Amino acid sequence: MSRARQPPLVTGISPNEGISWTKVTIRGENLGTGPTDLIGLTICGHNCLLTAEWMSASKIVCRVGQAKNDKGDIIVTTKSGGKGTSTVSFKLLKPEKIGILDQSAVWVDEMNYYDMRTDRNKGIPPLSLRPANPLGIEIDKGRFPQKDLESLFPGMSADFTSENFSAAWYLIENHSTTSFDQLKTAVVNLKKQANKKNEGSLAYVKGGLSTFFEAQDALSAIHQKLEADGTEKVEGSMTQKLENVLNRASNTADTLFQEVLGRKDKADSTRNALNVLQRFKFLFNLPLNIERNIQKGDYDVVINDYEKAKSLFGKTEVQVFKKYYAEVETRIEALRELLLDKLLETPSTLHDQKRYIRYLSDLHAPGDPAWQCIGAQHQWILQLMHNCKESYVKEQKGSNALLHSPMLDLDTDVRPSPIGHLSQTASLKRGSSFQSGRDDAWRYKAPQQVVFVEKLTKLVVSQLPNFWKLWVSYVNGSLFSETAEKSGQMERSKKNARQRQNDFKKMIQEVMHSLVKLIRGALLPFSLREGELRQYGGWEMKSELSGQWLTHVIQTVRLSSESLTALEIPNDMLQIIQDLILDLRVRCIIVTLQHTAEDIKRLAEKEDWVVDNEGLTSLPSQFEQCIIHSLQSLKTVLDCKPGEASVFQQQKTQEDVCQLSIGIMQGFIDCLEQLSTKPDGDIDTSHLSVDVSSPDLFGSIHEESSLSSEQRLLIALSNCRYLERHTFLNIAEHFEKHGFQGVDKITQVSMESLKELDQRLFEMYIEFKADPIVGSLEPGIYAGYFDWKDCLIPTGVRNYLKEALVNIIAVHAEVFTISKDLVPRVMSRVVEAVSEELSRLMQCVSSFSKNGALQAKLEICALRDTVAIYLTPESKSSFKQALEALPQLSSGTDRKLLEELLNKFKSSMHLQLTCFQASSSAMMKT
Repeated sequence: MSRARQPPLVTGISPNEGISWTKVTIRGENLGTGPTDLIGLTICGHNCLLTAEWMSASKIVCRVGQAKNDKGDIIVTTKSGGKGTSTVSFKLLKPEKIGILDQSAVWVDEMNYYDMRTDRNKGIPPLSLRPANPLGIEIDKGRFPQKDLESLFPGMSADFTSENFSAAWYLIENHSTTSFDQLKTAVVNLKKQANKKNEGSLAYVKGGLSTFFEAQDALSAIHQKLEADGTEKVEGSMTQKLENVLNRASNTADTLFQEVLGRKDKADSTRNALNVLQRFKFLFNLPLNIERNIQKGDYDVVINDYEKAKSLFGKTEVQVFKKYYAEVETRIEALRELLLDKLLETPSTLHDQKRYIRYLSDLHAPGDPAWQCIGAQHQWILQLMHNCKESYVKEQKGSNALLHSPMLDLDTDVRPSPIGHLSQTASLKRGSSFQSGRDDAWRYKAPQQVVFVEKLTKLVVSQLPNFWKLWVSYVNGSLFSETAEKSGQMERSKKNARQRQNDFKKMIQEVMHSLVKLIRGALLPFSLREGELRQYGGWEMKSELSGQWLTHVIQTVRLSSESLTALEIPNDMLQIIQDLILDLRVRCIIVTLQHTAEDIKRLAEKEDWVVDNEGLTSLPSQFEQCIIHSLQSLKTVLDCKPGEASVFQQQKTQEDVCQLSIGIMQGFIDCLEQLSTKPDGDIDTSHLSVDVSSPDLFGSIHEESSLSSEQRLLIALSNCRYLERHTFLNIAEHFEKHGFQGVDKITQVSMESLKELDQRLFEMYIEFKADPIVGSLEPGIYAGYFDWKDCLIPTGVRNYLKEALVNIIAVHAEVFTISKDLVPRVMSRVVEAVSEELSRLMQCVSSFSKNGALQAKLEICALRDTVAIYLTPESKSSFKQALEALPQLSSGTDRKLLEELLNKFKSSMHLQLTCFQASSSAMMKT
């Protein structure tokens, strides 16, 4: 069993640096068993296997290639040892540029060099090349006038290549500000340059050192072969070398005389061509004859001459014949283009199209002319559509009136206009301002995009039937010939038609795509990509179309879709129009809801603060009517026509509509907050009035010229209460009736937001009213240096409590004036604040005297009994805590006195306390 060889190891390379194509000798171990065993050699990452010469298992000779890396390893790969390693590296040097006057061991092209002065390549005498900076230091141009220098150095020059070169002039001009040290450096540089020139011979030897080494290697190889193989082999080797020298000499001679031989061959060819001119006048005159017959319209003569020339010279190898035949082909190609242009010219009759197709077929026109005609009609329809768009875009941008070109003059079409039809039917149902179908006054009122869509759809629906007829003629072969005289070509035409059914389908789809994208560019530009927008857009979108106009456009597109369906176009081709209708419907809903939201925000301007019997203004009713009107305008959009999908089938649409609906509700809530929290000076109350059917209790508002902030808060609270219990629920029913999704979420979010606003306004009102009352208790209790430890026997309720009750009564009156339904809620909260403060004050007293305790209990009980109808668990707890902070009345005399004083208080303030008495039907609602 043989042992596997060790991988190659490179231990040395000579030389270890050099430029590309340097010959190197690689030494090492296990470098292969023979030339066939060497399968890979890379130096600095470049494959050098092609130039490698295997000498022995320890020596390989090769040339370094064009490597990317400036330094790298030498990797040898063999079959027997695999990929090896290297302990040394090779450094690739950049080749030095050889000057035009420098000695070199290789030939330098002197005809084309790089001129540093003009930064471009051009051929000039090599002696004109000179260094840009002979001193080798930085040039600093002085500011000495040229005229002064010329007068200072007459007849001299600063150009160091001139015979009259002046060093002083050169130094003044280029180094006037150079320091002395830099000038010393320049002297050193000049000496180096001089020494370098003196080293010419030595440098030449160094430059050609590699060549000398190669010659030495060759001589050594010859000597070794002489010793090893004898004289016979050496003679064979020398013979081979002589043959190589002779071959190179022959190649050099061929190169030198190639140009002369070429001129001779060219002269012979020209002479032969002149001899042929007389024999083949037909061919040489044919290009001119073709042009004349084309101008006359004799296409049949041209075709016959071309067939004759093609049979005689179509496959000739004679250069002159090929040239003139190529000229004939050029003329025929021009004829093909002319006939093809006439065939593709639109509009054109079917008879002319058949004639041109026959001519093109006889001329062997490339492709299928009949199919090209169909393609031309297809492109013409597309061009019509784009021209229509461009004309309306220009008109929109303020250019001249719409130019009625022949391509756009399609008014002779008897198909009823979709907008004319809509203006008599659907527009009246929407309450729009459209006139009758015969009156075009609406065109001057409608946006350009709307008129454009009507024109575009009319154009497509009028042109597609003719296009379809052209395709049918192509399928049955009548485009080629109406008789059976060329049945073979007709069969080929039918076969091509069957093969191109998918292509025609793509044409129809392209027309549909262009129609849809043009409409999208005018109405839904955001639905197109940037590249498509440049092609199909261009409209000035100062403001988006209203939902009313979008509804009108939807009806127009729907009618066009019905007309295209009547052509028996497959539904899959028209699906893109259904997608467009769906997107238009979605956009119409979005825009309508957005405009509704804007209208809702402006409702604040319509608030007149007229309060009815229930404490409401007209604002909630206006809000509800605005939404209902908006939903009714969307009825035709929300309804699905045959083949249409539900507008809410996409989850994103549901979410967007839901968010917009929530935004509408939130907008109105913000409107209420804005109205209720405006400063007094920002509220316009010049139109303030009250309902004539209202009772006289509203007289206080009518008599005042303006509403206070507290009154506005109460009116807003009353409106919020009505919105929560009626308006929002009614709106939710309308949303469900029109098929809106997520109504529960809309209602929930709106209710939560409304309740938050209601609570904020309520807290604001309570703060306005309760804080002053609460703040007056403590000063009133201790007025006149009153002390609970040292006070007289109570004779009645003190004035501070009566004042507090009067203030509470004033709050009751204000609330009752606006909305009696708010009275329990407001009064309960005010009582809670007063009872809490009174409890706090009692608990802060360190001790009570007997009289003090009796006085405190009298006032607490008087307040509690007076507002008993508005007590809540919180206020009851506060009163309980206040009473528990007092010493208990031990004697019956004290309790009797307390009861008498309470009765006296209630009797004396019976009129004032009437508002705190309520029937069972008006009990506080929780």
